[in-house]
Amino acid sequence: MYQDFYGFRELPFEITPHPKFLFLSPLHREALGNLQYGLSSSKAITVLIGEAGTGKTTLLHAALASDRCRSVSCVHINSPTLTRAEFIETLAFRFSLSPRAAESKAALLEELEPLLREGRTQGKVFALVVDEAQSLSNELLEEVRLLANCETESDKLLPIVLAGQPELRDRLNERGLRQLKQRVTLRCELQPFRLEETAMYIATRLRAAGGDASRIFTREAVTLIHQRSGGIPRTINVICDNALVTGFGLERRLIDREIVVDVVRDFDLGVEAAGPARPPVDSSDEPARDEPKADVEPQAEGNRSRPLFSAFRGN
Repeated sequence: MYQDFYGFRELPFEITPHPKFLFLSPLHREALGNLQYGLSSSKAITVLIGEAGTGKTTLLHAALASDRCRSVSCVHINSPTLTRAEFIETLAFRFSLSPRAAESKAALLEELEPLLREGRTQGKVFALVVDEAQSLSNELLEEVRLLANCETESDKLLPIVLAGQPELRDRLNERGLRQLKQRVTLRCELQPFRLEETAMYIATRLRAAGGDASRIFTREAVTLIHQRSGGIPRTINVICDNALVTGFGLERRLIDREIVVDVVRDFDLGVEAAGPARPPVDSSDEPARDEPKADVEPQAEGNRSRPLFSAFRGN
């Protein structure tokens, strides 16, 4: 819709995971390394915790697409409300086992363990990723624990990743799940972006789409995007995408604070705390320019043309 107007090759703020637009904050980089290590080295259980929209699914896709995990074949379950019988049926189907394996846990393990062992002799690692794990019943979490017991004398046969929101942390501290917690060998937790990381994230996606980050969003616009999104990548994408749609409709190539205020008001993202929209700006309101060092603090009135993205060039 607005690609040509802003000079993009493709839309920069789609919310579906895409490795081309991957941005790694220090915490995201650490989490990616843990996922790669846990999957490729067959660790028992790796736990990935983060608020909704912080990039857990994107990191899982990036880990599985990496060279370190090229021998990993992954089964992904993202339906936390399954019953125990449905969970067994789903595993049997996803691992391409016979209809008989879906009838009981004993039949499932009878076919699954030989499959895992044969795969290991061929250099292949089968893995299980369970998303929204904070919503799993204790019964299903116990089934996950028992699956983690599939092993040879020297290796775990089925590395498992439990990905979930912060409530998963609390679930793992429940006394009834202490045996599951004891099998967690790697654990990482994502946090929302800080302001500098929000700026780098936006700049990275704009550049990946073929745009010029320094000429599209003003520093005040980015500061407000960070405040209203809480540093959550998915919400940043929604605000930025709609700001570009609005800018295109107004034929304004510079996305300023006024446009972002309109967007966050439409999405009920607490615009009251951001204050009223500014009156339309004149031609003296300039986009961010390059300087050796970026100042990411909110700027005083009349000093809005100082750079935000310049320190992040090439990231």
